Parts: sequence; structure tokens; C-alpha cells
Amino acid sequence: MKRRVIALSVFSISLPFLGLTGSAQAQQSCDFPVGTFDQVYCVNKVTLQADAEMNVAYQKLLKKLTAAQQQTLRQTQRAWMAKRDRDCVDGYTVYVNCTHDMTVSRLNFLNDRLRECNSSGCQPSKLR
Repeated sequence: MKRRVIALSVFSISLPFLGLTGSAQAQQSCDFPVGTFDQVYCVNKVTLQADAEMNVAYQKLLKKLTAAQQQTLRQTQRAWMAKRDRDCVDGYTVYVNCTHDMTVSRLNFLNDRLRECNSSGCQPSKLR
């Protein structure tokens, strides 16, 4: 056990000298994921980015809407989150591909509504 810890420490210390920093390793890992752990890590990484973008789009859209339209959007966003949790979570298992797909779909929906508001005006019927 002690040998393993020492070997792991030496390997970790030598990584910067090999030109592989933590972020470079992560990028390389996501370019060519090896195994389930890498795949889950990479999908989760992309999902978190899409979630951050979705939150920005949501806030931008809220600013374009009337008070009644904001209320509608909040209700539909809460309903979407509940559906995502129902469809993508089973007990203690989170299906990351499902979460990713639903998040990207919702991001696209919010961006479409934002484009509509900027071009032809916000259409309340499409907020549902």
C-alpha cells in the first residue's frame, strides 16, 4: 500500500514535467474518453456548461417579458425542472445523457424565445 501511494505521488508530481497539466489531461480525456468514468465525466462537464448557458438565457429572457409573462416562464421552468428530475433520475441514479439532452433542448427553447422577443416581439403562447 505504501509503495502504491509513493508511486502515485511520484507520478502525480512528474505530470507537469511531462507537459500534461490537469486541464490538458481533462481535455485529452474528453477528446478520447476511455471507459465509462471518462464518458460520464465528459458528459457531465458539457451538461454543466449547457446549464450555465441556460441560466444566462433564462435571465436575459426574463428581462424582456412583462410581469405576467415572467410568471408564466417561471412556472414552465419549474415544470421543466420537475420533468427533468422525473425522467432523468431514478432513486440515487442520475442518467447523465438524459440530463444533458434535456438541458440542451431547454437551452435551445429559451434561446428561440429570446430571438423571437428581440425580432418580432415576445409571444406569450410560446412560453408554455
